[in-house]
Amino acid sequence: MLARAVLDGARARGWTLAAAESLTGGLVVATLVDVPGASTVVRGGVVAYATDLKAAVLGVDPDLLARRGPVDPGVAGQMASGVRRALSADVGLATTGVAGPDPQDGHAPGEAYAAVSTPAGDRVLRLDLAGTRAEVRAGVVRAVLTLALEACGDPSSAATPRRTTGL
Repeated sequence: MLARAVLDGARARGWTLAAAESLTGGLVVATLVDVPGASTVVRGGVVAYATDLKAAVLGVDPDLLARRGPVDPGVAGQMASGVRRALSADVGLATTGVAGPDPQDGHAPGEAYAAVSTPAGDRVLRLDLAGTRAEVRAGVVRAVLTLALEACGDPSSAATPRRTTGL
């Protein structure tokens, strides 16, 4: 199970997790806390569905939001680092995008960004998913947990800083 592997990897490093969610609306945290013992790793989550909350609660640059909107790799990255700060976690996960069924601000349904911010670096991944609203949201949850597993899964790589953006 992906969520268990993420939690085990973070636990092995002594790291805690927090999530900032927009289009997933709490599904990332719900998926993590479905695993028994998650409370030793998961600090919590922020559902910042409204754009203004991304700035007010997570510290996303308001000028970036005004210029690019909430469906943007820079916004996703700032959400991930912002939730780390806001919830005093070692690892921040973030999701933002368009679940559908309609486009939003020129972005097609299924365009989404998943981000992870750790002491070893940050990564943002663009997703272009097909399917229903529920399928898009589930795909984004899988993607952000996969990023988290890559960042947390192998404690022997903790000292290797990594700053990449996959777009």
